[in-house]
Amino acid sequence: MSTTDNLWLQKIAADPNHSRWYIDRFRQMAARGEDLAGEARMIDAMVPRGARILDAGCGTGRVGGHLAAAGHEVTGVDLDPELIAEARSQHPGATWQVGDLSVLDLPARFDVIVCAGNVMAFAGPSTRGEILCRFRAHLADGGRAVVGFGSGRGYEFDAFLADAAAADLTPDLLLDTWDLRPRTPGADFLVAVLSPTA
Repeated sequence: MSTTDNLWLQKIAADPNHSRWYIDRFRQMAARGEDLAGEARMIDAMVPRGARILDAGCGTGRVGGHLAAAGHEVTGVDLDPELIAEARSQHPGATWQVGDLSVLDLPARFDVIVCAGNVMAFAGPSTRGEILCRFRAHLADGGRAVVGFGSGRGYEFDAFLADAAAADLTPDLLLDTWDLRPRTPGADFLVAVLSPTA
C-alpha cells in the first residue's frame, strides 16, 4: 500500500505548518468551551467500562483522550508524528503511536474501533479498502467499528459501504450525526456502526 495519495500528507507537503495550525485550532476551540467530545460520548455508551478501544486516525487525541479519562483502555494511531506528540502531551492516560492504518498490525483486538474526524476521506483512495480490512482484523469477538465522515470529500458514501462490505463489515446502524440522528436521504454526513459479517 502507498501513502502517496493520502490527502493529509499532501496538505503537509503543501504547507509544513498545517499540523501546527490544526493543533492550534482545536486548542482554541477547547479554550472557547466548544463541545469536542460528542463522538466519544457515543462510543462510551456502546461499551462497558474498561473496554479496549482503538482511536484510528486519532489526531490530537480529543476522542481517545476523553475515552481514556472515562476509564477505557485506549490506543490511538495516526500518520502524523506532530499530532501524536500533541496527543501524548495532552492525554497521557492512553497509548499513542505513529502508524499507517492501511498496514495496521497491533497485537491487541478491540471492542470498538472509532474512526472520526473525516479520517477515511483523508486516507488515500488506494488505501481505503485495506484500512477497512485492517479494522475488521483488529476487532475482538462482538466488536464493532464506528466510522464517521462528511460528503463532498472525494469518498462517496455508497463507495464506502461497498468497501466495508468487501472488508466483511456490515452496517448495524447508519446515522446522520454522532448525536444519533437517524439516517435521512441526502444527508451530508454519515456515521456507520459496522460489525463483522456473520
